[in-house]
Amino acid sequence: MPTNKGSFKIFTLAGIDVYVHWSWFLAFWYFSSRPNQYSNYGWSALEIVALFGIVLTHEFGHQLACRQVGGQTHDIVLWPLGGVAYVTPPQRPGAQLWSIAAGPLVNVFLIPILSVLVSASSHLHWYDTYPNAYELIHNIWTINFVLLIFNMMPVYPLDGGQILRSLLWFPFGRANSLLAASVIGFIGVAALVLLAVLSRSIWIGIMAAFILMNCWGGLKQAGALARIAKLPRREGFACPSCKTAPPLGELWRCGQCGKAFDTFITLGACPHCGTQFNSTQCLDCGTSRPMEEWRSSAEGGVRSAE
Repeated sequence: MPTNKGSFKIFTLAGIDVYVHWSWFLAFWYFSSRPNQYSNYGWSALEIVALFGIVLTHEFGHQLACRQVGGQTHDIVLWPLGGVAYVTPPQRPGAQLWSIAAGPLVNVFLIPILSVLVSASSHLHWYDTYPNAYELIHNIWTINFVLLIFNMMPVYPLDGGQILRSLLWFPFGRANSLLAASVIGFIGVAALVLLAVLSRSIWIGIMAAFILMNCWGGLKQAGALARIAKLPRREGFACPSCKTAPPLGELWRCGQCGKAFDTFITLGACPHCGTQFNSTQCLDCGTSRPMEEWRSSAEGGVRSAE
């Protein structure tokens, strides 16, 4: 997944930094310079900018929905395969579901707006008087619709796959739902590879490789979550975010010396090199909070890990 490393910050909106990965400019040059139905390449550039805008509003949908359910929002990074909204929603299936579903809902909201523009351009006979603008409007409608359909494929880590995972989370728990979504994702990868071969599309092949890597990562994460869920839990501490007691064992690794230790025995200090950590990460939900908050959170009760 792209990060803000190797990316250019273009603006900040609502406290969210938006970055463009350097590889996006290569894709911009490649697609805008290809022969197409426009009379000049400027219209091709406008089409790419429209794609940029649609993807950006989609990612802001994820970010704002995550905030609405009490999650943490970070950066948005745009790259040739789309956009990535770095969010940390609460580890609850409902919160995860809304944070993911809000992105495709932006595309759904755009459909009637773009449809009105398409209808108006046809009614005004722009295909004769303004053929470039006519093609642009119709292509933007198609781009938005194709992005919606593609994103809603039940293939992890696409939005459809993550929505499926959130729905499975309700009856099967966090680890098993991620396992099922990852396995289904492998089936989707096989279909995309076949499509890439038949259509001779390098972009579909790259997308298949990207999904394959994320499915494999999801499979390993599901195994780790399942193992953590079975570990005995420490009394007297609870994650301030998910209210789960931390597992027993040397499961935290020092960022300075690289050695494993149990942070709750040493209260955040590495026993090997003496480094003191101000925050401790929850192995269940991934958030990091100060040790004193872990202790005070336990006073309100804890819940078992899924």
